[in-house]
Amino acid sequence: MSGRPLDVLEASLDEEVTVHLKDGRAFHGVLGGYDQHMNVVLDPADEVGEGILGEPEIESVDNTTIIRGDNVVTIST
Repeated sequence: MSGRPLDVLEASLDEEVTVHLKDGRAFHGVLGGYDQHMNVVLDPADEVGEGILGEPEIESVDNTTIIRGDNVVTIST
């Protein structure tokens, strides 16, 4: 998949994505929406973090997650 960033997001709507943030956290969920500032909506979403032993652990997020675009490092499918 290549093209302009917003075109890539458009093609990924209703698909599972992982959003990596500047603070090292990541969220995995279904891309429900986005805007021109690359703010993204994941519905539903799970927060993916590092466990004590370095193994991935997933923490459930009970509601829709909105991520401000200036905190996003990468979005992968």
